[in-house]
Amino acid sequence: MVIKNVNLETVCGITSKLPENEHMEFAFAGKSNVGKSSLINGLMNRKSLARTSAQPGKTQTINFYNINDQMYFVDLPGYGYAKVSEQEKEKWGKMIENYLHKSKRLKAVFLLIDIRHEPSGNDKMMYDWILHQGFEPVIIATKLDKINRSQIQKQLKVIREGLKVVKNTIIIPYSAQTKQGREEIYELLDSYLEAEEAVDYDG
Repeated sequence: MVIKNVNLETVCGITSKLPENEHMEFAFAGKSNVGKSSLINGLMNRKSLARTSAQPGKTQTINFYNINDQMYFVDLPGYGYAKVSEQEKEKWGKMIENYLHKSKRLKAVFLLIDIRHEPSGNDKMMYDWILHQGFEPVIIATKLDKINRSQIQKQLKVIREGLKVVKNTIIIPYSAQTKQGREEIYELLDSYLEAEEAVDYDG
């Protein structure tokens, strides 16, 4: 996959109507400080189009990035940040649920989990929620450069067991520093694009 054009096309707040996009959508979910903006920027080959922040919990909207006029990356609000009121958390939760439930073009959900830690209660809840909406999330194990190579398999097992993932779930370790894991994510996205093109061609 070669990223040629990237454009932040739509920003949806709590009361916004979701766009009816013609291209397929790939959503990114994860807790507030898991490195979601860094992953999206890394995939888009842009330094800071998705806003990274020293203050977690900044993404309070659903952001739609148009990629190559072929697909959308959908950045969902980060969850589980302690300094946000329960009321705010509830609003963001409803936004995410509404999107997962209503989007007609959503093809896959990437759930980001920090490879260094056991999945939190919020991570488990989000994983089960995504499953409940009919998607099997692809797990991106972020912060790969923060652990030793010898720990990787052990930590992936902690994630698998902590989330009780369904069989054959894809887990991709990713480093925002080295971009390790990016090619695997690109290959996955390419496979969805090829499948879509094949359907269009047959149709």
